[in-house]
Amino acid sequence: MSKIEVDAITQQSGTTLTVGGGASKTVVADATTVTLGRCGGTVALASGATQTGFGRTGTVDWQTGSIKTGTFVPVNGEGYFVNTSGGVSTANLPAGVVGAIVSFADYTRTFLTNNFTINPNGSEKIGGVADNLVLNVNGQALTLIYVDGTEGWINVQNAEDTEFGETPEYVTASGGTESTVGDYKYHKFTGPGTFTVSNAGNSKGSNTVQALVVAGGGAGIYNGGGGGGAGGLRNISSLPVTATGFPITVGGGGPGGSATNRPNGSDASFSTVTSAGGGAGGNNSGGAGKDGGSGGGGGGNGGNAGAGGVGNTPSVNPSQGSDGGAHGPQPNYNAGSGGGGHSQVGGPGQGNGSPGTTGGSGGNGTDVSPSFPAPLGGTPAGFYAGGGGGGANDDGPGNGSNTPSAPGGGGNGSSGPGSTAGSGTANTGGGGGGSPTAGSVSGSGGSGIVIIKYKFQN
Repeated sequence: MSKIEVDAITQQSGTTLTVGGGASKTVVADATTVTLGRCGGTVALASGATQTGFGRTGTVDWQTGSIKTGTFVPVNGEGYFVNTSGGVSTANLPAGVVGAIVSFADYTRTFLTNNFTINPNGSEKIGGVADNLVLNVNGQALTLIYVDGTEGWINVQNAEDTEFGETPEYVTASGGTESTVGDYKYHKFTGPGTFTVSNAGNSKGSNTVQALVVAGGGAGIYNGGGGGGAGGLRNISSLPVTATGFPITVGGGGPGGSATNRPNGSDASFSTVTSAGGGAGGNNSGGAGKDGGSGGGGGGNGGNAGAGGVGNTPSVNPSQGSDGGAHGPQPNYNAGSGGGGHSQVGGPGQGNGSPGTTGGSGGNGTDVSPSFPAPLGGTPAGFYAGGGGGGANDDGPGNGSNTPSAPGGGGNGSSGPGSTAGSGTANTGGGGGGSPTAGSVSGSGGSGIVIIKYKFQN
Protein backbone atom coordinates (compact mmCIF):
# COMPACT_ATOMS: atom_id res chain seq x y z
CA MET A 1 0.00 0.00 0.00
CA SER A 2 1.41 3.39 -1.00
CA LYS A 3 1.08 6.67 0.91
CA ILE A 4 0.86 10.22 -0.46
CA GLU A 5 1.35 13.27 1.78
CA VAL A 6 0.16 16.63 0.36
CA ASP A 7 -1.19 19.95 1.65
CA ALA A 8 -4.02 20.27 -0.90
CA ILE A 9 -5.71 18.45 -3.78
CA THR A 10 -7.18 20.55 -6.59
CA GLN A 11 -8.91 19.29 -9.72
CA GLN A 12 -6.83 19.68 -12.88
CA SER A 13 -9.74 20.61 -15.09
CA GLY A 14 -13.50 21.03 -14.89
CA THR A 15 -15.41 21.63 -11.68
CA THR A 16 -15.57 18.15 -10.16
CA LEU A 17 -12.93 16.37 -8.06
CA THR A 18 -13.44 12.61 -7.64
CA VAL A 19 -11.89 10.77 -4.67
CA GLY A 20 -12.28 7.01 -4.47
CA GLY A 21 -12.12 4.08 -6.79
CA GLY A 22 -15.71 2.94 -7.32
CA ALA A 23 -18.53 1.03 -5.62
CA SER A 24 -16.33 -1.42 -3.74
CA LYS A 25 -13.96 1.19 -2.31
CA THR A 26 -14.07 3.17 0.94
CA VAL A 27 -12.58 6.63 1.43
CA VAL A 28 -11.40 7.32 4.99
CA ALA A 29 -10.66 10.84 6.27
CA ASP A 30 -8.62 10.35 9.46
CA ALA A 31 -8.16 13.60 11.37
CA THR A 32 -9.30 15.42 14.50
CA THR A 33 -11.37 17.79 12.37
CA VAL A 34 -12.70 17.08 8.87
CA THR A 35 -14.25 19.99 6.96
CA LEU A 36 -16.48 19.36 3.97
CA GLY A 37 -17.43 22.22 1.69
CA ARG A 38 -16.79 25.89 2.14
CA CYS A 39 -18.65 28.90 3.50
CA GLY A 40 -21.66 29.47 1.31
CA GLY A 41 -21.21 26.13 -0.46
CA THR A 42 -23.35 22.98 -0.46
CA VAL A 43 -22.57 19.44 0.65
CA ALA A 44 -24.95 16.94 -0.95
CA LEU A 45 -25.45 13.18 -1.05
CA ALA A 46 -25.73 11.69 -4.51
CA SER A 47 -29.13 10.44 -5.63
CA GLY A 48 -29.81 7.08 -3.99
CA ALA A 49 -26.94 7.42 -1.50
CA THR A 50 -27.50 7.12 2.27
CA GLN A 51 -25.69 8.47 5.30
CA THR A 52 -24.87 6.75 8.59
CA GLY A 53 -23.52 7.90 11.89
CA PHE A 54 -24.52 11.56 11.52
CA GLY A 55 -27.90 11.33 13.25
CA ARG A 56 -30.68 13.80 12.37
CA THR A 57 -31.51 17.34 13.40
CA GLY A 58 -35.22 16.51 13.86
CA THR A 59 -36.34 18.18 10.64
CA VAL A 60 -37.94 16.91 7.46
CA ASP A 61 -38.32 18.10 3.90
CA TRP A 62 -41.99 19.10 3.53
CA GLN A 63 -43.53 17.78 0.31
CA THR A 64 -45.57 20.84 -0.61
CA GLY A 65 -46.03 19.66 -4.17
CA SER A 66 -47.67 16.38 -3.17
CA ILE A 67 -50.71 16.82 -0.91
CA LYS A 68 -51.75 13.40 0.38
CA THR A 69 -55.22 11.83 0.37
CA GLY A 70 -56.42 8.27 0.87
CA THR A 71 -53.72 5.69 1.76
CA PHE A 72 -50.01 6.32 1.21
CA VAL A 73 -46.55 5.20 2.40
CA PRO A 74 -44.33 7.96 3.83
CA VAL A 75 -40.58 8.10 3.15
CA ASN A 76 -37.89 8.70 5.75
CA GLY A 77 -36.96 12.37 5.98
CA GLU A 78 -40.17 13.73 4.47
CA GLY A 79 -43.15 15.67 5.83
CA TYR A 80 -46.65 15.50 4.34
CA PHE A 81 -49.73 17.73 4.28
CA VAL A 82 -52.77 15.45 4.51
CA ASN A 83 -56.14 16.45 3.03
CA THR A 84 -59.09 14.67 4.67
CA SER A 85 -61.80 17.06 3.46
CA GLY A 86 -63.11 14.33 1.15
CA GLY A 87 -62.73 11.36 3.49
CA VAL A 88 -60.42 9.57 5.92
CA SER A 89 -56.75 8.98 5.15
CA THR A 90 -54.14 6.41 6.28
CA ALA A 91 -50.32 6.48 6.31
CA ASN A 92 -48.67 3.01 6.37
CA LEU A 93 -45.28 3.60 7.97
CA PRO A 94 -42.22 1.92 6.42
CA ALA A 95 -40.19 -0.60 8.37
CA GLY A 96 -38.50 1.19 11.25
CA VAL A 97 -34.84 2.21 10.87
CA VAL A 98 -33.14 3.87 13.82
CA GLY A 99 -33.13 7.62 13.21
CA ALA A 100 -35.86 7.56 10.57
CA ILE A 101 -38.14 10.62 10.75
CA VAL A 102 -41.52 11.50 9.22
CA SER A 103 -43.98 14.36 9.81
CA PHE A 104 -47.67 14.99 9.05
CA ALA A 105 -49.96 18.07 9.17
CA ASP A 106 -53.71 18.63 8.68
CA TYR A 107 -53.93 20.43 5.32
CA THR A 108 -57.66 21.36 5.48
CA ARG A 109 -58.26 21.44 9.27
CA THR A 110 -60.63 18.45 8.94
CA PHE A 111 -59.03 15.72 11.06
CA LEU A 112 -61.99 15.91 13.49
CA THR A 113 -64.56 15.23 10.78
CA ASN A 114 -62.45 12.69 8.85
CA ASN A 115 -59.68 11.16 10.95
CA PHE A 116 -56.10 10.55 9.81
CA THR A 117 -54.69 7.14 10.85
CA ILE A 118 -50.98 6.27 11.11
CA ASN A 119 -50.39 2.51 10.85
CA PRO A 120 -47.08 1.01 12.09
CA ASN A 121 -45.35 -1.60 9.97
CA GLY A 122 -46.38 -5.12 11.03
CA SER A 123 -45.90 -5.59 14.77
CA GLU A 124 -43.83 -2.44 15.23
CA LYS A 125 -44.88 0.15 17.79
CA ILE A 126 -45.81 3.81 18.06
CA GLY A 127 -45.00 5.20 21.48
CA GLY A 128 -44.45 1.71 22.86
CA VAL A 129 -47.87 0.45 21.70
CA ALA A 130 -48.35 -1.94 18.79
CA ASP A 131 -51.44 -0.17 17.47
CA ASN A 132 -52.57 2.55 15.10
CA LEU A 133 -52.28 6.23 16.01
CA VAL A 134 -55.41 8.25 15.12
CA LEU A 135 -55.24 12.05 14.69
CA ASN A 136 -58.69 13.59 15.31
CA VAL A 137 -58.02 17.23 16.22
CA ASN A 138 -58.57 19.88 13.56
CA GLY A 139 -55.23 21.40 12.52
CA GLN A 140 -53.16 18.75 14.28
CA ALA A 141 -49.56 18.12 13.20
CA LEU A 142 -46.86 15.81 14.58
CA THR A 143 -43.35 14.43 13.97
CA LEU A 144 -42.35 10.78 14.56
CA ILE A 145 -38.80 9.43 14.94
CA TYR A 146 -37.98 5.72 15.04
CA VAL A 147 -35.86 5.16 18.17
CA ASP A 148 -35.64 1.40 18.77
CA GLY A 149 -37.64 -1.80 18.88
CA THR A 150 -38.84 -1.16 22.44
CA GLU A 151 -40.70 2.10 21.88
CA GLY A 152 -40.70 2.16 18.10
CA TRP A 153 -41.81 5.50 16.61
CA ILE A 154 -41.89 8.28 19.21
CA ASN A 155 -43.86 11.51 18.79
CA VAL A 156 -41.32 14.29 19.42
CA GLN A 157 -43.44 17.26 18.36
CA ASN A 158 -47.20 17.80 18.42
CA ALA A 159 -49.21 20.92 17.57
CA GLU A 160 -52.91 21.69 17.34
CA ASP A 161 -54.95 24.33 15.54
CA THR A 162 -54.94 26.74 18.50
CA GLU A 163 -51.15 26.94 18.34
CA PHE A 164 -50.99 28.34 14.82
CA GLY A 165 -54.37 29.87 14.02
CA GLU A 166 -57.94 28.64 14.30
CA THR A 167 -60.39 28.05 11.50
CA PRO A 168 -63.63 29.86 12.43
CA GLU A 169 -66.35 27.56 13.73
CA TYR A 170 -69.88 28.67 14.59
CA VAL A 171 -72.50 27.60 17.08
CA THR A 172 -74.84 24.97 15.65
CA ALA A 173 -78.05 24.22 17.53
CA SER A 174 -81.68 23.13 17.25
CA GLY A 175 -84.92 23.60 19.17
CA GLY A 176 -87.98 25.83 19.29
CA THR A 177 -89.16 27.77 16.25
CA GLU A 178 -86.09 28.56 14.15
CA SER A 179 -85.58 31.53 11.84
CA THR A 180 -82.66 33.43 10.33
CA VAL A 181 -81.98 37.11 9.73
CA GLY A 182 -78.71 37.80 7.92
CA ASP A 183 -75.87 35.93 9.59
CA TYR A 184 -77.87 35.25 12.77
CA LYS A 185 -80.14 32.39 13.75
CA TYR A 186 -83.00 32.66 16.26
CA HIS A 187 -84.73 29.98 18.33
CA LYS A 188 -88.08 31.06 19.82
CA PHE A 189 -89.65 29.08 22.67
CA THR A 190 -93.26 29.85 23.60
CA GLY A 191 -93.45 26.80 25.84
CA PRO A 192 -91.08 24.32 27.52
CA GLY A 193 -88.42 22.74 25.31
CA THR A 194 -84.72 22.05 24.86
CA PHE A 195 -82.09 24.15 23.13
CA THR A 196 -79.66 21.50 21.86
CA VAL A 197 -76.15 22.61 20.92
CA SER A 198 -74.33 20.18 18.61
CA ASN A 199 -71.29 22.41 17.97
CA ALA A 200 -70.16 25.02 20.51
CA GLY A 201 -68.08 26.90 17.89
CA ASN A 202 -64.94 28.86 18.75
CA SER A 203 -63.82 32.43 19.34
CA LYS A 204 -62.89 32.95 15.69
CA GLY A 205 -66.50 32.29 14.64
CA SER A 206 -69.01 32.26 17.50
CA ASN A 207 -69.08 30.47 20.84
CA THR A 208 -71.67 32.50 22.76
CA VAL A 209 -75.38 33.21 22.40
CA GLN A 210 -77.65 36.14 23.28
CA ALA A 211 -80.80 35.31 25.21
CA LEU A 212 -84.07 37.14 25.86
CA VAL A 213 -85.78 35.51 28.86
CA VAL A 214 -89.21 36.90 29.84
CA ALA A 215 -91.24 35.43 32.71
CA GLY A 216 -95.03 35.23 33.02
CA GLY A 217 -96.91 38.36 34.10
CA GLY A 218 -98.72 38.62 37.44
CA ALA A 219 -102.51 38.51 37.74
CA GLY A 220 -104.70 41.58 38.17
CA ILE A 221 -107.01 41.65 41.19
CA TYR A 222 -110.80 41.64 41.54
CA ASN A 223 -112.98 44.47 42.85
CA GLY A 224 -110.83 47.59 42.62
CA GLY A 225 -107.57 45.69 42.85
CA GLY A 226 -104.19 46.54 41.41
CA GLY A 227 -102.89 45.53 38.01
CA GLY A 228 -100.41 42.69 37.73
CA GLY A 229 -96.72 43.42 37.32
CA ALA A 230 -94.93 42.34 34.17
CA GLY A 231 -92.78 39.26 34.16
CA GLY A 232 -89.10 39.88 34.67
CA LEU A 233 -87.22 40.61 31.44
CA ARG A 234 -83.54 39.78 31.04
CA ASN A 235 -81.64 40.35 27.80
CA ILE A 236 -78.18 38.80 28.20
CA SER A 237 -75.83 39.58 25.34
CA SER A 238 -73.10 36.95 25.78
CA LEU A 239 -73.63 33.50 27.27
CA PRO A 240 -71.04 30.76 26.62
CA VAL A 241 -72.44 27.41 25.49
CA THR A 242 -71.21 23.83 25.33
CA ALA A 243 -72.30 20.95 23.14
CA THR A 244 -75.22 19.75 25.25
CA GLY A 245 -78.96 20.18 25.70
CA PHE A 246 -80.20 23.21 27.67
CA PRO A 247 -83.71 22.84 29.18
CA ILE A 248 -85.99 25.82 28.55
CA THR A 249 -88.67 26.93 31.02
CA VAL A 250 -91.31 29.40 29.81
CA GLY A 251 -93.32 30.80 32.69
CA GLY A 252 -97.10 30.98 32.57
CA GLY A 253 -99.07 34.07 33.57
CA GLY A 254 -100.81 34.25 36.93
CA PRO A 255 -104.54 33.40 36.46
CA GLY A 256 -107.04 36.19 37.12
CA GLY A 257 -110.64 35.72 38.31
CA SER A 258 -113.12 36.84 40.92
CA ALA A 259 -111.01 36.27 44.03
CA THR A 260 -109.20 39.03 45.87
CA ASN A 261 -105.91 37.17 46.16
CA ARG A 262 -104.36 35.96 42.90
CA PRO A 263 -100.91 34.52 42.10
CA ASN A 264 -97.73 35.88 40.63
CA GLY A 265 -96.59 34.79 37.20
CA SER A 266 -94.17 31.87 36.88
CA ASP A 267 -90.44 32.10 36.27
CA ALA A 268 -88.70 31.57 32.91
CA SER A 269 -85.18 30.20 32.54
CA PHE A 270 -82.40 29.25 30.13
CA SER A 271 -78.86 28.15 31.09
CA THR A 272 -77.74 30.36 34.01
CA VAL A 273 -80.44 33.00 33.42
CA THR A 274 -83.71 33.06 35.37
CA SER A 275 -86.35 35.79 35.15
CA ALA A 276 -88.88 36.07 37.99
CA GLY A 277 -92.63 36.00 37.48
CA GLY A 278 -94.45 39.33 37.74
CA GLY A 279 -96.06 40.26 41.06
CA ALA A 280 -99.84 40.08 41.39
CA GLY A 281 -101.79 43.23 42.18
CA GLY A 282 -102.82 44.28 45.68
CA ASN A 283 -106.28 43.29 46.96
CA ASN A 284 -109.40 45.47 47.27
CA SER A 285 -108.73 46.33 50.89
CA GLY A 286 -105.84 48.59 50.05
CA GLY A 287 -103.47 45.63 49.94
CA ALA A 288 -99.94 46.03 48.70
CA GLY A 289 -98.96 44.68 45.32
CA LYS A 290 -96.77 41.62 45.40
CA ASP A 291 -93.06 41.69 44.69
CA GLY A 292 -91.73 40.05 41.53
CA GLY A 293 -89.90 40.59 38.24
CA SER A 294 -91.97 43.78 38.14
CA GLY A 295 -94.13 44.64 41.15
CA GLY A 296 -97.92 44.45 41.22
CA GLY A 297 -99.97 47.65 41.60
CA GLY A 298 -101.37 48.62 45.00
CA GLY A 299 -105.06 47.84 45.65
CA GLY A 300 -107.82 50.39 46.32
CA ASN A 301 -111.38 50.39 47.69
CA GLY A 302 -110.49 49.74 51.26
CA GLY A 303 -109.86 53.01 53.02
CA ASN A 304 -106.15 52.34 52.79
CA ALA A 305 -103.51 53.35 50.30
CA GLY A 306 -102.02 50.13 48.94
CA ALA A 307 -98.28 50.14 48.32
CA GLY A 308 -96.82 48.98 45.03
CA GLY A 309 -94.95 45.71 44.90
CA VAL A 310 -91.17 45.84 44.60
CA GLY A 311 -89.79 45.03 41.16
CA ASN A 312 -86.47 43.38 40.32
CA THR A 313 -87.09 40.77 43.00
CA PRO A 314 -84.77 38.91 43.35
CA SER A 315 -82.29 41.62 42.51
CA VAL A 316 -80.20 41.22 39.36
CA ASN A 317 -78.10 43.62 37.30
CA PRO A 318 -79.26 44.95 34.89
CA SER A 319 -82.67 45.22 36.53
CA GLN A 320 -85.34 42.79 35.33
CA GLY A 321 -88.27 45.11 36.10
CA SER A 322 -89.84 48.09 37.91
CA ASP A 323 -92.04 48.68 40.96
CA GLY A 324 -95.82 48.63 40.91
CA GLY A 325 -97.79 51.84 41.32
CA ALA A 326 -98.63 52.98 44.87
CA HIS A 327 -101.58 55.07 46.09
CA GLY A 328 -101.30 58.48 47.61
CA PRO A 329 -103.25 59.56 50.70
CA GLN A 330 -107.05 59.42 50.90
CA PRO A 331 -109.36 59.95 49.14
CA ASN A 332 -107.26 58.66 46.20
CA TYR A 333 -107.66 55.02 47.04
CA ASN A 334 -110.84 53.68 45.40
CA ALA A 335 -109.35 52.42 42.14
CA GLY A 336 -106.38 50.07 41.81
CA SER A 337 -102.90 51.16 40.77
CA GLY A 338 -101.07 49.88 37.71
CA GLY A 339 -98.55 47.09 37.73
CA GLY A 340 -94.93 47.85 36.99
CA GLY A 341 -93.51 47.36 33.51
CA HIS A 342 -89.94 46.49 32.65
CA SER A 343 -88.96 50.08 31.87
CA GLN A 344 -91.51 52.08 33.89
CA VAL A 345 -93.14 52.15 37.33
CA GLY A 346 -96.92 51.58 37.35
CA GLY A 347 -99.21 54.59 37.70
CA PRO A 348 -101.26 55.39 40.85
CA GLY A 349 -105.01 54.72 41.07
CA GLN A 350 -107.17 57.76 40.31
CA GLY A 351 -110.42 56.66 41.95
CA ASN A 352 -111.77 59.16 44.51
CA GLY A 353 -115.52 58.54 44.54
CA SER A 354 -116.26 60.80 41.57
CA PRO A 355 -117.71 59.58 38.27
CA GLY A 356 -115.22 59.17 35.45
CA THR A 357 -112.25 58.16 37.54
CA THR A 358 -109.73 55.59 36.34
CA GLY A 359 -107.33 52.97 37.59
CA GLY A 360 -103.62 53.54 37.35
CA SER A 361 -101.86 52.79 34.09
CA GLY A 362 -99.47 49.89 33.89
CA GLY A 363 -95.83 50.71 33.30
CA ASN A 364 -94.46 50.44 29.79
CA GLY A 365 -92.46 47.46 28.65
CA THR A 366 -89.21 47.53 26.67
CA ASP A 367 -88.53 47.43 22.93
CA VAL A 368 -85.95 44.72 22.25
CA SER A 369 -86.31 44.77 18.45
CA PRO A 370 -82.76 46.12 17.90
CA SER A 371 -81.54 42.69 19.05
CA PHE A 372 -84.62 40.55 18.43
CA PRO A 373 -86.43 41.81 15.31
CA ALA A 374 -90.14 42.60 15.44
CA PRO A 375 -91.35 39.51 13.50
CA LEU A 376 -90.30 37.44 16.50
CA GLY A 377 -93.16 38.91 18.57
CA GLY A 378 -93.95 41.57 21.16
CA THR A 379 -96.90 43.96 21.55
CA PRO A 380 -96.64 46.32 19.80
CA ALA A 381 -93.99 44.65 17.66
CA GLY A 382 -90.75 44.36 19.60
CA PHE A 383 -92.16 45.33 23.06
CA TYR A 384 -92.29 42.93 26.00
CA ALA A 385 -93.13 43.05 29.72
CA GLY A 386 -95.73 45.83 30.08
CA GLY A 387 -97.63 46.20 33.37
CA GLY A 388 -101.38 45.60 33.78
CA GLY A 389 -103.74 48.52 34.43
CA GLY A 390 -105.54 48.98 37.76
CA GLY A 391 -109.31 48.51 38.10
CA ALA A 392 -111.48 51.66 37.95
CA ASN A 393 -113.85 53.03 40.61
CA ASP A 394 -117.46 51.86 40.09
CA ASP A 395 -119.18 55.15 40.99
CA GLY A 396 -119.48 56.09 37.32
CA PRO A 397 -118.65 54.79 33.87
CA GLY A 398 -114.98 55.50 34.45
CA ASN A 399 -112.17 54.51 32.13
CA GLY A 400 -109.99 51.42 32.20
CA SER A 401 -106.30 52.12 32.30
CA ASN A 402 -104.03 50.90 29.50
CA THR A 403 -106.44 51.77 26.71
CA PRO A 404 -104.87 50.80 24.41
CA SER A 405 -102.60 48.34 26.20
CA ALA A 406 -99.32 49.59 27.59
CA PRO A 407 -96.49 48.71 25.20
CA GLY A 408 -95.44 45.23 26.17
CA GLY A 409 -98.76 43.43 26.38
CA GLY A 410 -100.14 44.65 29.74
CA GLY A 411 -103.89 44.00 30.12
CA ASN A 412 -106.46 46.80 30.45
CA GLY A 413 -107.97 47.50 33.81
CA SER A 414 -111.77 47.19 33.58
CA SER A 415 -113.62 50.47 33.23
CA GLY A 416 -116.88 50.19 35.10
CA PRO A 417 -119.61 48.01 36.61
CA GLY A 418 -119.85 44.57 35.04
CA SER A 419 -116.90 45.00 32.70
CA THR A 420 -114.14 42.43 32.45
CA ALA A 421 -110.49 43.31 32.79
CA GLY A 422 -108.05 42.53 30.00
CA SER A 423 -105.41 39.83 30.28
CA GLY A 424 -101.76 40.26 29.39
CA THR A 425 -100.91 39.25 25.84
CA ALA A 426 -99.62 35.70 25.52
CA ASN A 427 -95.82 35.32 25.20
CA THR A 428 -95.05 38.92 26.15
CA GLY A 429 -94.97 38.64 29.94
CA GLY A 430 -97.59 41.42 30.24
CA GLY A 431 -99.40 41.87 33.57
CA GLY A 432 -103.16 41.26 33.93
CA GLY A 433 -105.61 44.13 34.44
CA GLY A 434 -107.49 44.75 37.69
CA SER A 435 -111.31 44.70 37.78
CA PRO A 436 -113.54 47.61 38.96
CA THR A 437 -114.87 48.05 42.46
CA ALA A 438 -118.28 46.72 41.34
CA GLY A 439 -116.77 43.27 40.93
CA SER A 440 -116.49 41.29 37.70
CA VAL A 441 -113.37 39.35 36.68
CA SER A 442 -109.74 40.43 36.76
CA GLY A 443 -107.28 39.70 33.96
CA SER A 444 -104.64 36.98 33.85
CA GLY A 445 -100.98 37.66 33.25
CA GLY A 446 -99.53 36.90 29.83
CA SER A 447 -97.21 33.92 29.46
CA GLY A 448 -93.50 34.49 28.95
CA ILE A 449 -91.08 33.70 26.15
CA VAL A 450 -87.43 32.70 25.57
CA ILE A 451 -85.58 33.68 22.38
CA ILE A 452 -81.97 32.68 21.72
CA LYS A 453 -79.79 34.32 19.08
CA TYR A 454 -76.31 33.52 17.75
CA LYS A 455 -74.12 34.05 14.73
CA PHE A 456 -74.10 30.93 12.54
CA GLN A 457 -72.05 32.11 9.56
CA ASN A 458 -69.76 34.91 8.46
